[in-house]
Amino acid sequence: MTNKQKLELTWLGKDKRPKLEPRILLEDPDKSYHAKQRVSDNDIFDNRLIFGDNLLALKALEQEFAGKVKCVFIDPPYNTGSAFSHYDDGLEHSIWLGLMRDRLEIIRRLLAEDGSLWITIDDAEGHYLKVMCDEIFGRTNFLGTVTWQKTTSVHNNAVYFSSATDMLLAYSKEISLFKMGRLPRSDRNVGDYSNADNDHRGPWASSPLHVSLTSGQRGKQYAQTGKSSGLFAIISPHGEEIWPPKGRCWAYAPETIASFEKDNLIWWGKDGKNQPRLKRFLEQSKDGVVPITLWLSDEVGHNQEAKAENAKLLHDQPELFSTPKPERLLSRVLTLATNPGDLVLDSFAGSGTTGAVAHKMGRRWIMVELGEHCHTHVIPRIKKVIDGEDQGGISKAMNWQGGGGFRYYSLAPSLIINDRWGNPVINPEYNPAQLAEALAKLEGFTYAPSEARWWQHGHSSERDFLFVTTQNLSADQLQALSDEVGSEQSLLVCCSAFRGVTTAQASQRWPNLTLKKIPKMVLARCEWGHDDYSLNVANLPMAKPDPVEPAAAAEASKKSKNKKVAAANVDQGGLFGENE
Repeated sequence: MTNKQKLELTWLGKDKRPKLEPRILLEDPDKSYHAKQRVSDNDIFDNRLIFGDNLLALKALEQEFAGKVKCVFIDPPYNTGSAFSHYDDGLEHSIWLGLMRDRLEIIRRLLAEDGSLWITIDDAEGHYLKVMCDEIFGRTNFLGTVTWQKTTSVHNNAVYFSSATDMLLAYSKEISLFKMGRLPRSDRNVGDYSNADNDHRGPWASSPLHVSLTSGQRGKQYAQTGKSSGLFAIISPHGEEIWPPKGRCWAYAPETIASFEKDNLIWWGKDGKNQPRLKRFLEQSKDGVVPITLWLSDEVGHNQEAKAENAKLLHDQPELFSTPKPERLLSRVLTLATNPGDLVLDSFAGSGTTGAVAHKMGRRWIMVELGEHCHTHVIPRIKKVIDGEDQGGISKAMNWQGGGGFRYYSLAPSLIINDRWGNPVINPEYNPAQLAEALAKLEGFTYAPSEARWWQHGHSSERDFLFVTTQNLSADQLQALSDEVGSEQSLLVCCSAFRGVTTAQASQRWPNLTLKKIPKMVLARCEWGHDDYSLNVANLPMAKPDPVEPAAAAEASKKSKNKKVAAANVDQGGLFGENE
């Protein structure tokens, strides 16, 4: 039996995947912000702004938020070439695709089953990104490509085309569960409805009664048999046989069309001689309008509108984003993809537009940003939204008066560092509670310290618990711990060391305890000490090294030697007995 081949995008280094450390998040109450008083009963306070590398942040969110995010909107770097000037063409695209793939795979796991992903991109990588998303999300979950008019001006210095549009790729996690929202009817939409026959049911619009003969299941049936259940004649008001146009068939069965005629739902034109069309009444279409894939700037805004929004809010900032996204664009995405109370994620926060719009629309939000503009742009902007001072963008349309709040988090430092002898040790910046939380995340436990049970730091089920300590536990201490846990429960004990008994003896003596030594238990799991996976050429592993000064070269040689010593020490057993 041969393996079924699969279409996929291939690039240099595709098989290389980072071993991400699942960092814990540290809240900074001084940077968190809440409204002085509740403005409405719908105020949401538990939004999250995370400062740090967005790939590590996504990994940090995975355990708590997997399957809970309703909508992800990202505006990643477009890879226009300037960021990867040190690389040739093959590597340039490969690096960008690899960095995006790692993020999209976690994003998919974060999405709810009925959730969706929306990505803005341009022609530089858009088509490659689409194929890669097909592989990650499945081609059947592709919703469509929206063309957004990002500018109304012509750039006469363009070599070939003056770019006026961006792509907006949309994917569902599971298309059978995803429900696209509808857009409010505009005056133009309402103008499409009339009442040419004075129907008592009010204004109506008509749509063709026929569909393609050669597409979908109908097309397969017709191709195989040469027959179709939709090919038959309809008798017109003048007694003529009317067949569907060439390549088309009727969309409904004869008995259904007969019922339409009986209910006066078929429109034949004023003279009764046109192709039959189905009447759809305005009163029956209150759910709104199905969106089309062309979003013009007069409907959803453009880059200049977004710049003006930012300039008004952040007038004291000397530098603003060159291509921000307008609030109206985000408003349309969230209208189609979410409902009030749903959770929205943007891991490329930029100037904070996604959070600002989600906040005004009553959605919960998480934003991630690594750059210093997290503090200079995002926080001031969201504060003004919360205080009701931001009356631009969609504020008037939403009647925004302020309210709610957010919590500010930063990524904890790496759990494992090397001591002065090169041995891997627990980072001394971690306090006992943070260490317990970090190991709970690494072991797949929910961090939930008990006030009643000193040894219960987390749980994975109602009977399986976690205990973390940096102590060197004796056999007597382990016996007392086992007695307290009892035979109906299990406890994973993470300790620096234990004495008076071997691991094999411990498992036989205390079957309700599982003993693991830290840091040995986690050493091989992650890339410890790697703090930056951003799309910045300076942080990429394949970047060409800059010329090294003699003094720097000597220092590098010293560090390399220390690393070799550290490796030898690991082989011989570290301070915590990690290789015993």
